[in-house]
Amino acid sequence: MRRILVLTTLIALASPAALSAQGPTTNAEPFKLGTFEINGLQHIGIVLQDSLVVELNAANRALEQNPAYPSLPMPGDMVELISRYEYGMKPRLYEIVGYLVANDRLTAASRPGYVHDVNQVDTLAPLMPGKMLNAAVNFYTHVGEAGTADEQRQAEAERRAARGVPYLFLKPTRGAVIGDGDAVVIPEGRDRIDWEVELGIVMGRATKYVPATSASDHIFGYMVTLDISDRGGRPPGGFGGGTDWLVGKGHDTFAPMGPWIVPKEFYGDPMQRLRQTLSVGGEVMQESGAADMIHSIYELIEYASSIITLFPGDVINNGTSGGTGMGQAYRGEQRFLQPGETIVAEIDGIGSLTLPVVAGEPQTPGTGAYLPPVSSYQQ
Repeated sequence: MRRILVLTTLIALASPAALSAQGPTTNAEPFKLGTFEINGLQHIGIVLQDSLVVELNAANRALEQNPAYPSLPMPGDMVELISRYEYGMKPRLYEIVGYLVANDRLTAASRPGYVHDVNQVDTLAPLMPGKMLNAAVNFYTHVGEAGTADEQRQAEAERRAARGVPYLFLKPTRGAVIGDGDAVVIPEGRDRIDWEVELGIVMGRATKYVPATSASDHIFGYMVTLDISDRGGRPPGGFGGGTDWLVGKGHDTFAPMGPWIVPKEFYGDPMQRLRQTLSVGGEVMQESGAADMIHSIYELIEYASSIITLFPGDVINNGTSGGTGMGQAYRGEQRFLQPGETIVAEIDGIGSLTLPVVAGEPQTPGTGAYLPPVSSYQQ
C-alpha cells in the first residue's frame, strides 16, 4: 500500500497541473511578453504598464542572487518560453514581476539597468510562428462587402441562416512577419493592397481534436495582427482555378503582429471583451467586436485541430470585420493603401501597431515567370 501511495504522489507531482502550481500563481501587476532589440541584441522582455520593458535574462539573474530562488534556465526565444510556460516559466515570471513591484524597482530613481522605457527600445515581432492559420470571412459585416449595401445585407442574412464550418488558410510567416513600426511594403505594380485587423490567438499547448468547449485551456495568449492582402489576383491563363492565396496573402511584410503577447489570464475572454479597430491616415476604417464573429475563436481551434496538430507558438487569426479597402458596401467605393500612409491597428487591452506604408523596389525583369503588375491584366 505504501508503494502505491508513494507512486501516486510522484505521478501527481510530475503532472503539468502540479508543475504549473509551483510558486505564485497570482500577481498584483499584470504583464505582457514581447521580443525587443536592446543595445543591438535581441531579448525577451516583460512589459509592465505598457511603458516599461524588463530584460528577462538579466532580471532572472538578479533574482537568483537570492538563494530562495532556485536556478532556472531561461528560454532562447518566445516559442520556447510559451512551450515552458506551464512547466516552470509562469511562476518564475510572476516571481520576477512580484520582486520588482514589492521592492519599488520600477520607479526611475531605483530602476535597475535591465528595466527600460518602451520608447527607448526597438519592439520586434513577438515571435515567429511555426505556422499561422487565418480565418476567411469570419465576421458577418465582412460577408459580401465588396457589393452594394443591399447586396451585403442579403449576403449576411444568407450566411446567418447557414454558418457552415470555418474556412482557414495558411498565411506565410518568415518574410511576411513584421513588428510594430516596421514598414508594410507595396510590391511594384500591385496597386490593390488592402488592410485587415485581426486578433492573433497564440497557442500554448499541443492541440489535436480539441472541442470548442475546452479550447481555451490550450491558448497561451493574444496579440494584434494584420492580414495585409493583395486584391489584384493572378494573371489569366495557366492553372487559373480558384483563389491564389499565395498572391493574395503571401507577400513580404504582409503579416504584421504584436506589439506583444498578453497571457490569457490577463486578458479575459475575447468573446466577451474583444474590440478591434483600424485606421489609415487617421481615418477609422474598421471597428468591430466578438458579436460580429461568425465562428468563435474556440470553434476556430476545434476546426483547425481537427485537421492538423497545433503546437505552442502557432497562431490562429480570428478574421476581420467590414470596412476593408475592397468593400464598397459601407463607403460606396473601394480604397487601397498608398505609399506614405500610416496604418494603426488596435485591440483594447492588448495594444496597437503603427505601420508606415512604403513603395517596394523596382522588380528585376525575369523570364516572364513572375507576378506582373495588376494593370497588365486588369482595368
